[in-house]
Amino acid sequence: MSVRFAVNAAKSSDCLRDHFLLAMPCLSTGIFSQSITYICEHGESGAMGIIINQPLDLNVKEIFEHLQIAPCRDFSHEPVMAGGPVQMDHGFVLHRHCDTSWEASLKVTAEITLTTSRDILRAIANDEGPQDRLIALGYAGWAPGQLEQELAANSWLTLSGDSDIIFATPAQQRLNAAAASLGVDMNLISAQAGHA
Repeated sequence: MSVRFAVNAAKSSDCLRDHFLLAMPCLSTGIFSQSITYICEHGESGAMGIIINQPLDLNVKEIFEHLQIAPCRDFSHEPVMAGGPVQMDHGFVLHRHCDTSWEASLKVTAEITLTTSRDILRAIANDEGPQDRLIALGYAGWAPGQLEQELAANSWLTLSGDSDIIFATPAQQRLNAAAASLGVDMNLISAQAGHA
């Protein structure tokens, strides 16, 4: 579990870091269908994020077994998300309210961090890690300009991120909860896109 992030310190006004991407109905197949993605990095070199509402048929206990980490309790109730189609054999832990420094982390905001090092999993297994967390395999990535093209094609609805939607809302309710914060019902949006 070691992925390095290129952190671009300069932020442009159109940066979508700490934003949600809500999949529009035109994205009707594959991992992005009915997805909500939290954007962790966005800049000239592209964008990366974690899909936060697509649980895998896998739980955290099974991840610990695979990594030969002995947990102090049963983690079989905690799901693992399909974070995206890139590097699906790598783990990502999105977490908040944690003062501990980890070996490989990207601070998304003052509140939310993305960690890819195994030390955080050992801490979680011992109930010493962040309590507010989302564990995912893989991430969503966009080449330079690709996300902007998809936005221009009306593939995504964007809004500011909300940590309570990530960490305090059940996975199956996250997409609709985010849309509702905009006053939008995703079930009423047409799959047909148009430009005025």
